[in-house]
Amino acid sequence: MVREANVKQAAAEKRLKEAQGKIDVLQAEVTALKTLVLTSTPSSPNRQLHPQLQSAGSRGSYKHGGGHVRNKSISGAFQTLSTKSEAPAVSKQSVVQEEREMDSILFAEFLLWKEQPSLDRSSAFLGRIYKEDIGPCLSFTRSELAQLVQSAVESNSLTIEPVAVSALPMVKASASERGGPKKCALSGLSRICRHRIKLGDKENYYYISPSSRARITAVCNFFTYIRYIQQGLVRHDVEQMFWEVLRLRKEMTVVKLGFYNPDQG
Repeated sequence: MVREANVKQAAAEKRLKEAQGKIDVLQAEVTALKTLVLTSTPSSPNRQLHPQLQSAGSRGSYKHGGGHVRNKSISGAFQTLSTKSEAPAVSKQSVVQEEREMDSILFAEFLLWKEQPSLDRSSAFLGRIYKEDIGPCLSFTRSELAQLVQSAVESNSLTIEPVAVSALPMVKASASERGGPKKCALSGLSRICRHRIKLGDKENYYYISPSSRARITAVCNFFTYIRYIQQGLVRHDVEQMFWEVLRLRKEMTVVKLGFYNPDQG
């Protein structure tokens, strides 16, 4: 009887360990799913959560209704996470665990805008973001060109493309306002310019520094997301949309202060 009891106890302990192991696996899967939901956005879509975006994301280059054109190297700017190393995974986890508190005024403005989403800056929601984020982020020394850039972003007609620095021709004196391989057209500073922009159907290209590109990209990310909301492509609930909007606002603020990821900017 003692032996039989010992055998039953050993079997029970074994089943307990197996059950605990399964619980650990399930908890890890739940954590991973939560991370996917929180980090999957139209600006960085997860194909499983957003199947309607697969056709757009599978192209080497894309254009939203005649809008921002980016090839494969440019589209990386819309990814909020990098898969090159394990470090971004740690950063992503810290974002998930970050404490936050919803501002009732900002949320009320977003809810009001969400009822009839538009790109009209007269709404309290967009008016605030223009004043606090978009305007400062696109404020450059070359103010006239900066205004043209903002207009192109708003009309979804901005093109950004990489350039081979070694293959760039010398910029003529008469076209110095367009910058060059070693001068940013927006800031006027001497910087290595690995990208250039084109505004609408105009033939002129303007060379921009990594920092300027990061600032433009941050604003493009924001407009891309609210356009997705306007078009009904975002399947998140309203609170998740709101927090994603705040994350994009935070991105504009950070790059305005000079902090950016060199792989993105």
